[in-house]
Amino acid sequence: MSREISASARLLIDVISSRLLMYPDEQLVDELDLIKKGVASIPPDVRVHFDRYFAETDDKTLLEQQEKYVAVFDLKRRCCLYLTYYLNGDTRMRGMALVRFKETYARNGFACDTGELPDFLPMLLEFGSHGGDAALAAQALIDEHREGLTVLHAALEKVESPQRHILAGVLATLPELTDAQRAAARLLVAQGPPTETVGLEPFMLTDISTGARL
Repeated sequence: MSREISASARLLIDVISSRLLMYPDEQLVDELDLIKKGVASIPPDVRVHFDRYFAETDDKTLLEQQEKYVAVFDLKRRCCLYLTYYLNGDTRMRGMALVRFKETYARNGFACDTGELPDFLPMLLEFGSHGGDAALAAQALIDEHREGLTVLHAALEKVESPQRHILAGVLATLPELTDAQRAAARLLVAQGPPTETVGLEPFMLTDISTGARL
């Protein structure tokens, strides 16, 4: 691990990250004080990322936040919160990967009935926040899609999305990238997902745990 984080802190980070990566709405406004109280108890080296998010969003109206969210996540394919897209594109292999997510949720009694695809990152983080076997299963899926998370973070950095800080907080809880993961992330940047014809070469990838250029 790049740092030691308690199980309770990890669950808190997961549930807060899940909420802040979703579309901002009136419910988020109502929950904001409670969320900030939770953030205050996160380890400082992870909390700094969430503090940066609030520094960018606290002076924005809800409408402004919604417009930015839509402009990033709905209109830019490279800023995709659906993890299987990065490794599988829109190929038939992606369908098989989605089934694996659904089966993992079902085995752990997690209801996947929100209308979102099961690889939706906020959903996976919410699943992991249940702790126990769910947390272990969520961690395994996150590990499998670490390269996609790394590329997503780079894409969010490029468009200066406030949610880049939330993803940085999630990445800061994960083990340091292996050499194989760095190589896979660089390849994904160069080639894009299987159905993507334009590479992602303008992005600068950074390992959050070390600050190193990939």
